[in-house]
Amino acid sequence: MATKGDDAAGLFLEGWSCSQAVCGAFAPDFGIDEKTALRLSCALGGGMGHTGNTCGAVTGALMVIGMKYGRTSLDDLEAKEKTYEVAQQFIREFRRRNHSVNCTELFGHDLSDPNALAAARAKKLFHAKCAKFVGDAGDILEEIL
Repeated sequence: MATKGDDAAGLFLEGWSCSQAVCGAFAPDFGIDEKTALRLSCALGGGMGHTGNTCGAVTGALMVIGMKYGRTSLDDLEAKEKTYEVAQQFIREFRRRNHSVNCTELFGHDLSDPNALAAARAKKLFHAKCAKFVGDAGDILEEIL
């Protein structure tokens, strides 16, 4: 039986960014169409717009956590705290599995450097490394949501 991690990894291997793959795999579960989820999460790939910062699998997962627990009124502080609590739980587990949530550290290349980005693409490192991070994010979300 396929897991959400498998679904997210499959989207990634089709060509979607890490953030889009995670967000897109879960969006229909929360009444958000896949196309909207893909647009909303597009800028977060490559460690947030190829800056090498927070991994897109992580930022996509945080968007999913917001879809489930995020507050929709200013006075709903309980929802805000629950969202932060689950986000921290996710980050702890992702870090435990992968030793970091930083794209450059996880990937081993500074994606903000155009030469390093081109070299990583030429070596097909995204498929080799990032599919695991995307799968982990989906599996962790499936466990904690």
